[in-house]
Amino acid sequence: MTFVNKSFGASALPRTGSDYTALGADIGVGRTLIPAHLEVAAARYETLDIELDVESKSLWCYGRGSAHVSQAMADDTIRVQQSIQRMFAERAHEAKRPFEYFVLASRVPGTFNLGGDLALFGEAIRTGDRAGLRHYAYSCIEVVYNNHVAFDVPVTTMALVQGDALGGGFECALSTDLIIAERSAKMGLPEVMFNLFPGMGAYSFLSRRLDAARAEKMILSGRIYSAEELHEMGIVDVLAEDGMGEEAVREYIDRQTYRSNAYRAVFQTRRRVNPITKQELLDVVDIWVEAALNLQEQDLRRMARLSAAQTRRRDAQAATSIAAE
Repeated sequence: MTFVNKSFGASALPRTGSDYTALGADIGVGRTLIPAHLEVAAARYETLDIELDVESKSLWCYGRGSAHVSQAMADDTIRVQQSIQRMFAERAHEAKRPFEYFVLASRVPGTFNLGGDLALFGEAIRTGDRAGLRHYAYSCIEVVYNNHVAFDVPVTTMALVQGDALGGGFECALSTDLIIAERSAKMGLPEVMFNLFPGMGAYSFLSRRLDAARAEKMILSGRIYSAEELHEMGIVDVLAEDGMGEEAVREYIDRQTYRSNAYRAVFQTRRRVNPITKQELLDVVDIWVEAALNLQEQDLRRMARLSAAQTRRRDAQAATSIAAE
């Protein structure tokens, strides 16, 4: 059974984390908790849909509306991550965890995520808005770092890539414990095309999954890779047939039913042996901010052309999807 936040109709349910004391069973400490599935169903986000799948013990976070990481999407994602931390802390006394897997996905046809808000970048760079650029970038680091450490709770984080994951979208997928991608999905880091580099985790995550030399080669090539190529490289963990991504996620979870503890411990070990600290990510972002502010007008024009091309492609894919329905 799946509980979906956007379609739950009980208007009397609380809307924010601080109000989740009105329903549920008394836990003996002077407050009450509503069941986890009702908490998920009651939450509201401008840019995200959240679903709790009880059978697969997974929480799904779907991006919707925007194909890029807007400031609103970054803020919503941080709110979701904080709600997960709160959910586990408040239910620490319970024998069963609220869920065991967290899945990032997208409802935008043909697109996982096209990355950073290039329009915001261009405006901030032209006006010399260092503080605004840094605020956006730091929000993105909060998102990917929390994904990377699995919110400091005992869950496995996953990205389901259906369609394009470019720039910051690819970085977000890389920040999870494992990536499941449909065969037609494409991923890459095109920032070098407008004389910049992907500064929100790409070097850190890729150099741990591969090595520094191959990470730099990917970053400086600007090349877009197929999911199959990335699977052969070991970056994509599970390759699914087109249209079968969600089923592949649930099949993976089902296969790990009796080994989930071992897998989660291995992912924790990976983070311990090859640690990525939040400070490392923030230091790289500071380099990125200064590099961004050094861009010239011709670089910004190339950035705008790339953004427009991505938008046209997204709109064409969406139109094809609607026509098919």
